Amino acid sequence: MILEIAHLDVLPGRSAEFEAAFGEAETVISASPGFLGLELKRCVERPDSYVLLVRWETLEDHTVGFRQGPLYPRWRDLLHHFYDPFPVVEHFA
Repeated sequence: MILEIAHLDVLPGRSAEFEAAFGEAETVISASPGFLGLELKRCVERPDSYVLLVRWETLEDHTVGFRQGPLYPRWRDLLHHFYDPFPVVEHFA
């Protein structure tokens, strides 16, 4: 199992809109082969900051299957305009 960790800094004042969009985005990513589950956690001290934890069967399920697959454009369209700066994503075994 691979754990993807992304630190998400959302534009100030757009957290509610981001969370609504994330609800739809979760249905997109969950349809990807190798997806095992996710958690989105909001920071207590900085309410426009989140951490996203996604569990994948393999690294390639994320980096190739999802990121290069047909579902990613919808994920990108739903979420990427909320971030500043763009998230750093790392994978852990």
